[in-house]
Amino acid sequence: MKKKVVAVLLTAVMTMGTLVGCGGKTLAEQQGGTDAAAAAETTEGAATEGAAAQDSTAAMADASEVSGTEVTFWHSMGGVNGEAIDYLVKKFNDENKLGIKVTAQYQGEYDDSLNKLKSAQIGNMGADLVQVYEIGTRFMMDSGWIVPMQDLIDADSYDTSAIEPNLAAYYTIDGKQYSMPFNSSTPIMYYNKDMFAKAGITEVPNRLEAIGEVGQQLVDKGGAGEAISMGIYGWFFEQLISEQGLQYADNGNGRDAAATAVAFDENGAAKNILTAWKSLSESGLAPNVGKGGDAGLADFSAGKSAITLGSTASLKQILQDVNNKFEVGTAYFPKVASSDKGGVSIGGASLWALNNNDPKKLRATWELVKFLLSAESQAYWNAQTGYFPVTTAAHEEQVFKDNIAKYPQFQTAIDQLHDSAPEYAGALLSVFPEARATVESEIESLLNGKEDVDAAVKNMADSINKSIADYNEVNS
Repeated sequence: MKKKVVAVLLTAVMTMGTLVGCGGKTLAEQQGGTDAAAAAETTEGAATEGAAAQDSTAAMADASEVSGTEVTFWHSMGGVNGEAIDYLVKKFNDENKLGIKVTAQYQGEYDDSLNKLKSAQIGNMGADLVQVYEIGTRFMMDSGWIVPMQDLIDADSYDTSAIEPNLAAYYTIDGKQYSMPFNSSTPIMYYNKDMFAKAGITEVPNRLEAIGEVGQQLVDKGGAGEAISMGIYGWFFEQLISEQGLQYADNGNGRDAAATAVAFDENGAAKNILTAWKSLSESGLAPNVGKGGDAGLADFSAGKSAITLGSTASLKQILQDVNNKFEVGTAYFPKVASSDKGGVSIGGASLWALNNNDPKKLRATWELVKFLLSAESQAYWNAQTGYFPVTTAAHEEQVFKDNIAKYPQFQTAIDQLHDSAPEYAGALLSVFPEARATVESEIESLLNGKEDVDAAVKNMADSINKSIADYNEVNS
């Protein structure tokens, strides 16, 4: 693996990265612009050594040998989510019989963790376990810094049958699972049941074209100021492609081999989405509410819009903000048209084991991962955060059952996940962070009347393809 691989990838991640399902800012936004090329320069030496380290089999000590071992866990969960992680780590420290001590360290948004890794030295990465957002998957695979989770799974004969297959599928390439899903989410539709009842609408629309059919009724009779408040978000665009059963990129969505170009322009996926979106916008049913996954939530919670789209992890916040002013309903994320036969992919983040060339630390890290994936831990995590339980065994925990009883709307997310399939896991793209930013900018221009659908699709494809080509040329 060449030095330039990580340099190019890190440049893309740090300058354009966005936080899925959590409303985080990019590193560039936080710092007012970052000289990512210079940052990547400092990464090359460590990355090259890391590639060599990853090419060899990483040794993992026996559990009996790890007493006194300390490991560091970098995460990007703030607020109540961070408190939940702190609780779980403390519980592990108090209860594990192996003498392992874990220190959890909040690193800010996901981009910040990657930024810190850039200056790491192999054998002293600063962390042993790190949480990385899903669009950083290709970067982490190529970085040379990690020990694939599959190696640890195989070495410990760990039973993965309880892991949700549609969650594990995203992080599995060529039959190898590279990381462990941890805080996973899917997007769903939130709707105002009171407005629907007032408008006399008994069937919740399950596609964009159907929202157009009932939208005016929601405004005229239901009292909505706008039918749907839909944030301009690259993740939603990707989901609408998956819902069509089509692919974002070539080479099997970048899973059979590294992508060389997008596919959404030639297979019609993007045009289908933008045509339906523009129609809703021009009719006044879906005004431009801004960029980001949370951009449409405020209008919905305030009772202005009848429908919004958001992460499953937003459920508790929405219910809190609505504060019983109206009844919140949930439904599957909409398709584009009735003929669509695809399913949803996931967002959120996963856990990556870093290769510090220390067999004891690797074993201790693996013991922590297993604890975090336990049914008890996952039921607690779901109840506290709204993220999916990674393991189906968590469904049998009383904490999970009580949470579903209290928030029955979350059952929609579980049913939707189970009704999807691994083939809709989503694309892997080396330049995904900047690709998302490009998609969002072009959709914004479309909705603002600065270009038509065909121009927007072409501009998306041309810009992203150039980024892919530049990456591939550097690493040819």
